[in-house]
This record gives sequence, structure tokens and C-alpha cells, in this order.
Amino acid sequence: MIEGDREFVAFIEDQLRRLPNVRSRRMFGGYGLYSGDQFFAIVYTGRLYFRTGEKNRNDYVDQGMNPFEYKPGQLLKTYYQVPVDVIEDDGLLLEWARKAVQAQIERGRATGKKKKK
Repeated sequence: MIEGDREFVAFIEDQLRRLPNVRSRRMFGGYGLYSGDQFFAIVYTGRLYFRTGEKNRNDYVDQGMNPFEYKPGQLLKTYYQVPVDVIEDDGLLLEWARKAVQAQIERGRATGKKKKK
């Protein structure tokens, strides 16, 4: 874990305070971000990655962003790095985060996973 990740996570949580029940949890040698029960983001080595799906993946690809790489050559292609200009604009970051949460909800529907109560 990068030393500054905790401070970065605190900054991201503050930027996303308008999302319902945003919280973080240590995982993957970094942090996972949740809105309620929906795992929608990863912070790893000073970078933020959001969940993508058919409706929002091109937002990342069009800006040349890469999928989450947890080990050299090991990609998690459903999470893509969030561009710095998006992170620096709290309104835009909130919009992208909402799309990431929705992508996670739609993934659950597609795989038949039920939300925990």
C-alpha cells in the first residue's frame, strides 16, 4: 500500500459525500469504496478506479485510461482508472461515481446476484 492512499481515500470520500452511505475498506493492498452495499471503486497505489459496464466504459477508454492491474499482466477489465481532471472536479467525479455504482448494480442483475439485506 502506498503511504498516501489513506489521505487520498479520505479526499475521495469527501468529494463523494453526496453519494448514499459512502465508505471505504482496506483490501487488495489498497482500499475498496462502497455506496451502501455496492462495491464501486478501488484505490490502489495512489490511483482511483471505478467500476465500468457497457454504458460507461467508453468514457474511460476515450480518455486513454487503463483497466486496474493488480499484478503485472493481471488486469481487472471491469475497473478503469479515473482521469485526474475528473477527480479534481467534484461534480464530475460524483457523476462518474454514480455511473460506476449503476454499473455494479447492473452487473448484479445480469449475474443474478441478490443484494444482501
